[in-house]
Amino acid sequence: MNLTLLWTDIMVWILIFALMGWGWVVSRSPQVKKQWRTIFRSRIAMASAIVLLFYLSFALLDSVHMRHTVQDKSGQGASAEVHYKGEMVSLLDLLFAHTIEHTERTYSAPFATHEYAKSIVVDEKDNVTRQAYLPLKYVNIPAGESETEDIVRRSLGAFGLGLFASLILVFLHLLLKGKERFSEKVRHVWRGETELPWRTAYLTFLLLTVTFVWLYILSYHYHVLGTDKVGGDVFYQSLKSIRTGVLIGILTTLVMLPVSIVLGISAGFFGGWIDDVIQYIYTTLNSIPGVLLIAAAVLVMQVMMDNHPQWFETTLERSDLRLLFLIMILGVTSWTGLCRLLRAETLKISQVEFVTAAKAFGVSKWKIIFRHIMPNLMHIILISVVLDFSGLVLAEAVLSYVGVGVDPTMYSWGNMINQARLEMAREPMVWWLLFSAFIFMFILVLAANLLSDRVQTVLDPRNKS
Repeated sequence: MNLTLLWTDIMVWILIFALMGWGWVVSRSPQVKKQWRTIFRSRIAMASAIVLLFYLSFALLDSVHMRHTVQDKSGQGASAEVHYKGEMVSLLDLLFAHTIEHTERTYSAPFATHEYAKSIVVDEKDNVTRQAYLPLKYVNIPAGESETEDIVRRSLGAFGLGLFASLILVFLHLLLKGKERFSEKVRHVWRGETELPWRTAYLTFLLLTVTFVWLYILSYHYHVLGTDKVGGDVFYQSLKSIRTGVLIGILTTLVMLPVSIVLGISAGFFGGWIDDVIQYIYTTLNSIPGVLLIAAAVLVMQVMMDNHPQWFETTLERSDLRLLFLIMILGVTSWTGLCRLLRAETLKISQVEFVTAAKAFGVSKWKIIFRHIMPNLMHIILISVVLDFSGLVLAEAVLSYVGVGVDPTMYSWGNMINQARLEMAREPMVWWLLFSAFIFMFILVLAANLLSDRVQTVLDPRNKS
């Protein structure tokens, strides 16, 4: 098995290492460090951050891809040629290999033992045709137990294992945190006497870990969130869709942020013809309906990929390029709002006394931008980044729903909702596809919005409280 990184994998890991470097820089600045500690003094913000880190961990697991190598037996020794299998797998795929292999024939409800709709079967004894619910191939209840008894027994074991694993990780974190005695740390956390709400963080982590371990262990024996039209496991699809939503939210921000900062500050600080040109660009771009621009760009890209199939060795590489192009298009169409806001703030800051004094003393314009203007705009940039994340996650779902989002072969919440739309009108109604996509997307967007509210409250200088 050989490591193979897609373009989006490379981008997301570069971003992770950049964030780690930025965190190290922040830790060396007492003022910025104090601001972030103030943000996470809120229990809601701390719980939201733990949820976002949980989602990010699944996105990173799904961003390490590998291909199975096949040795060419016709060669000998070092000259033997190495070939690859057509399919790429990620670490998340290896973790859920059992759900990929346990594909049923058609729809089944969550925790069901039989198919959701009746099928026509022929009774071999009487040669009579009748309709019946066929049993699922990969759901087997031990003899002598009912379905409820089997689920309860396995759930108790899963809860115990999840609780044990989460308590071990909490124990290790407490052991490495601070210089107090371990018993003192436990007492302070239990009573909620710590500076940061670690009790809330640990409880949130425990709840998420126990829930995931419970669903994961039961996925060996049941389809915990049901199956889709072709018998694929919906729980696995929901987890695979996390990468698509998180990458669009994070990488689109990475694309639009430099453009917004450079053009917004340049327009507000230099003025003149530079301001006129930048205003003309974002005014013209705002005049074009965003959905139509995205649809046109995606369709052009789709035609180009259809005309050059030799560019891709696997279907995953093809869908990844379309995802990368969609990220670029969303970045190009979403920078104008932050650019306009930064231009207005730069115009205001340029008239403040310390900037005027710096100009009078002959300080260069670039030093004024980096030492006086940029630090006073960081709170706006951070607030906009966190607020835009949830909007971009929802945008992916809407675009995939109307058919101009990610590739139909790629797992995403928008594709799940689009598939569910076609099945909501049937009888009996297939509801679990829409329910699963809604729950996973709702938790992610809610956590991002709650954290952004806290960031805005702390970093906005107009909020004196």
